[in-house]
Amino acid sequence: MPGPRDRGRTPPRRLSGDESALWRHVTGGVKPLSDRDRVTKPGGGLRTGTCAPRPHPEFTRVPSPPPLRVADAAQGRRAGVDKRTAVRLRRGQMRVEATLDLHHLTQADAHRALAAFLAAAQQAGRRCVLVITGKGLRPDGTPGVLRTNVPRWLDEPGIRQRVLAFCSAVPADGGDGALYVLLRKLR
Repeated sequence: MPGPRDRGRTPPRRLSGDESALWRHVTGGVKPLSDRDRVTKPGGGLRTGTCAPRPHPEFTRVPSPPPLRVADAAQGRRAGVDKRTAVRLRRGQMRVEATLDLHHLTQADAHRALAAFLAAAQQAGRRCVLVITGKGLRPDGTPGVLRTNVPRWLDEPGIRQRVLAFCSAVPADGGDGALYVLLRKLR
């Protein structure tokens, strides 16, 4: 008889012959934990021993750039932007002419998408665009990867030549999870 926890759950499906063979192959060398490896949680549940993840030898870790404070993104003003324009941009008073949403993209895909989007927007004569990175707050309180890296990418030589200024968006447009980017006019 199903218990209270089983309500609403669908029963597990049967594995096909190929899936069963694959599962036996994958789990063939697995040995149960011994009693000394088992640790009980304060709540009475069972927790397995912890192990630190080991890097795969084929992959080398690329050192991360120093963390960028979110406040630095608001300071993305460049020479050539008058004070009035900078204030209007920061207050969200400039009309957003195009939007790029980077949610669910890998860093590499997001970087390529950002560069292509800014190039296309500038070619189309757009002036102010919105780039949505998402807040991506992690449990430890650190901001997400895209939220941290997009301001850096806007300052890279290939993209910097298109960007006049950038700053965090107002809450109605995404707040800290989005950036207004003011593009240079093509000459």
